[in-house]
Amino acid sequence: MQKFTIKDIENMCDIKAHTLRIWEQRYQFFTPKRTEGKQRYYENEDLKRLLRVSFLYHHGWKISKIAAMNEDQIIDAVREMEKESTSYQHFILTLIEAAIDFDEKIFNQVLDDLIEKFGMEVTIANICYPFLKRIGVLWMTNNIIPAQEHFASYLIQHKIIAETDKLTNKLGNKPMILLFTPDGEFHEMPLLFLHYMLKKWGWPTIYLGTNIKQQHLKEVSKQEGIEYIYTHIITNFTRYEIDDYFELLCQSFPDKTIVASGAMIQSATRSFVNLRLLKSDEAIYSFIKG
Repeated sequence: MQKFTIKDIENMCDIKAHTLRIWEQRYQFFTPKRTEGKQRYYENEDLKRLLRVSFLYHHGWKISKIAAMNEDQIIDAVREMEKESTSYQHFILTLIEAAIDFDEKIFNQVLDDLIEKFGMEVTIANICYPFLKRIGVLWMTNNIIPAQEHFASYLIQHKIIAETDKLTNKLGNKPMILLFTPDGEFHEMPLLFLHYMLKKWGWPTIYLGTNIKQQHLKEVSKQEGIEYIYTHIITNFTRYEIDDYFELLCQSFPDKTIVASGAMIQSATRSFVNLRLLKSDEAIYSFIKG
């Protein structure tokens, strides 16, 4: 059982701590537990309940009405809202609840249902990424370890791999593309999703994965048919400035087109003949589907 501070609850539920304290006093949602130092803390069930309350509250329900409901009624109301809502917030809420409890069975079932309902692309882009951002808030405050994020990321990544394996190779005229992240960059989920999307749209691919050293990239790039080398960079990963790294890549592979996306490329300012920067989701999709 984990302990969450009121700051964690504020970040996860998008409700100010001052408002939460007023709700506790006025509506007696629950009596918060306290540490020996008299600081409030919340446990798993408290967080799940407040996530449901905040979902209804942010969808226009009056807090006095929610406070008059028992837990089963709140859960039923959330489910009814799912049918009416045009957003994906309810599905994000469901994944958060499963992650809080480390419930692998429920988490995987929710993912399977979402993929069947919306398809893989929408599930990852519109539900899983926003979900991981919400989960990430819990440990950016340094109050708890990122256990839920690791748990969820592992399951989502394996789901992407499984769905990628189901894709049949399409015969087309697109050139081969090599995917990797540089030495020191370990974020794999975006690269796995790019791999899925590229295969879905008929690109022949070679997937190297994360943390690839330059010499290994050179060895593999000798494979016949490779015309594009694609990297996705999120963190400041090397001793190089981002522009210097791209210059190194472009000089090392003058006969290839270097394609790059990810948060770190936003700061790139220099241009190279064989470099293509994809600085938005729209640019990424345009490249893949074009």
